[in-house]
Amino acid sequence: MIYIVFVEPESPGNVGFLARTMKNFGFNDLALINPCKLENEAYYHAMHAKEIIWNHKSYKTLGDFIETEKIDFTVGTTRMAGGSYNVSRIAITPEQLSESLNITGNIAIIFGREGNGLSNDEVALCDIIVTIPTDESYPVLNISHAAAIILYELFKRERQYPREELEEASKSEKELLIREMDNLIKCTGYPEHKMKTSSTVFRRIIGRAFIAGREAHTLIGTLRRIRLKLKE
Repeated sequence: MIYIVFVEPESPGNVGFLARTMKNFGFNDLALINPCKLENEAYYHAMHAKEIIWNHKSYKTLGDFIETEKIDFTVGTTRMAGGSYNVSRIAITPEQLSESLNITGNIAIIFGREGNGLSNDEVALCDIIVTIPTDESYPVLNISHAAAIILYELFKRERQYPREELEEASKSEKELLIREMDNLIKCTGYPEHKMKTSSTVFRRIIGRAFIAGREAHTLIGTLRRIRLKLKE
């Protein structure tokens, strides 16, 4: 299941526009984080997608949503693409997302506030970040426009290039892999700050890699064997 998540929407009209965009591309599950009051404006702008708003779920925080719905993979959206040292904000394009997203389980596509987007803490909850290249003279997109671009790429890929679902590594398998890497990093004798940076970089690589469960288990076994050899 793919959830479309809108964090702290300020305008009921934008919720309506987002619901309409979702229905255009076959997405039906809307989650709102600490939303504004959904007045008639939301339903008016939703047009023939009113049922998406009627059936939406609300949560107090993004963390509450991820925990409650047992989300396996989170995709954050931002207009800012980070540099090589800002590892939590390294971003891919919507096209790259559609080409790589072969995931079973619960997935969340997360859109931030109209004014401030996602906070750093919310970005930290995301496995990957997607950004839409725009002209520097006016780089900010309305949420419904951003959603249309991202959801269209996902819709187009599935319509034009149907393929078998891969058995993507689960959240617990990825966490086990990251834990095994952390154990290996500790064997290097790195200073604490370098160990933290190395762990964060590896976590982001795993998030962007879309690895299969079998691949995860192979890597876990390999890292564990390396660690045991180092101890010997």
